[in-house]
Amino acid sequence: MAPTEESILSNFLLLPAPLPTFITLSKFTELFPRAQRSNPQIKLLYRELQYLRGLQTDEVKGNIAQEVKTGHKQQKEVAKARRRVERHETEGIDSREIDMEVELCGPVSNLRTPNPHTLTTILPELSQACIDLEAEIAAMEAQADAMFGELRSIVGDLSDLRYGRLQKSPDNSRTTVNEALDGMQRLEDICNGGIQA
Repeated sequence: MAPTEESILSNFLLLPAPLPTFITLSKFTELFPRAQRSNPQIKLLYRELQYLRGLQTDEVKGNIAQEVKTGHKQQKEVAKARRRVERHETEGIDSREIDMEVELCGPVSNLRTPNPHTLTTILPELSQACIDLEAEIAAMEAQADAMFGELRSIVGDLSDLRYGRLQKSPDNSRTTVNEALDGMQRLEDICNGGIQA
């Protein structure tokens, strides 16, 4: 039987997770200076770490369960998409023709059957999916950097306003106020996600 997603994730993430699996109390005690190794607080510290590790393990178990549910949903969506493609490909064919062909030729017919992926067909598609994801991540990082740069600029401008470092002249006093208000509005829009940088 092939391993399931849940068994793979559990074996790699949960089995090695308990604290005693990778460091025992005695080895943990050896990490401290010799003068402190007999301190009873070390055992309490180890138990606290063990408890925190248990909480993390429980969170990982919940995440695995959620991922398994997500995987089942994705499988259903893929199956629905394949059925839609199959329906679309047989849409122009009369059902009586299909019935006649099945009667004459048996269950094997000229109708196209869905081809499952093989190792040679899935690798290029996975490579393309990785490239697409990397490009999307790069675009999102660039967008985040641009927004962060604009935020820094706005905060710097507002800091100049606060500390009176703006150039003051009689004709631009109203312009300075308007620029400050515009800058604060842009800052608010960016923080609220209203403007894409």
